[in-house]
Amino acid sequence: MNKKSEKKNISKDNRNWKLSGVNIVPGVVIVLLLILWQATCTLEWVPGYMLPSPVMVVMAFVNDFSLLMAHARVTLLEAVLGLFCGVLLGFVCAVLMDAFPIVKKGLYPILVISQTIPPVAIAPLLILWFSYGIAPKVILVVLVSFFPMAVGLLDGLSSVDEDMIKLMHSMKATKWQIFKFVKFPAALPEFFSGVRIAVAYSVVGAVISEWLGGFSGLGVYMTRVKKSMAYDKMFAVIFFVSVISLLLMALVSVFQKKVMPWTRRS
Repeated sequence: MNKKSEKKNISKDNRNWKLSGVNIVPGVVIVLLLILWQATCTLEWVPGYMLPSPVMVVMAFVNDFSLLMAHARVTLLEAVLGLFCGVLLGFVCAVLMDAFPIVKKGLYPILVISQTIPPVAIAPLLILWFSYGIAPKVILVVLVSFFPMAVGLLDGLSSVDEDMIKLMHSMKATKWQIFKFVKFPAALPEFFSGVRIAVAYSVVGAVISEWLGGFSGLGVYMTRVKKSMAYDKMFAVIFFVSVISLLLMALVSVFQKKVMPWTRRS
């Protein structure tokens, strides 16, 4: 009885920290951090030119809103194009590595080695080879979003229950039928996990590529405000990039719930 009552009390406490099904603890922590940040700047514990206050950051965002939106359209275009190509390429590679062990033995080590090369080192070469247009940005986004997609889906396809596969073989199912009805549905959680990681990497990859060369985009905007020592605008675009990444990840989660309605309750 004591254990049951303790479990009930814990579940009741957890429900108290939720409002309409949303956990409010992260929001409370963020608000406290913002208050501490504002107090630090107001009391001048840190010089204003080194750390602008949240109010200054918000004002900088509002004042440059139209300019930020114009740059964000370019960055989003690069991120979405690169993400689509990266997810598609990662999907194909994961399926091939799962279907043909020799492909996995030859390709998987190359994928791992490719992740030891920082994107900042690749971006100048891409700009040298493909000029300052949109092409090098999209290619860099493809490179950074390809790996989590390929590895995540490969892990999901490899972890399918062997008894289910044997059952399908006993029913004389083809490889395509096994993939369609058993492997891919079972690997959907890992697939969407890889897509969420790829979404976050895609926006960051687009911004990094814009740092090193370009005519427009949030990365270009960041380099310009950095040279003018406008750190309030720098913080504004940093938080703006984070918000964009979070919104894209939320869209992936919504799409996942549509595709996998059986996971809503969990």
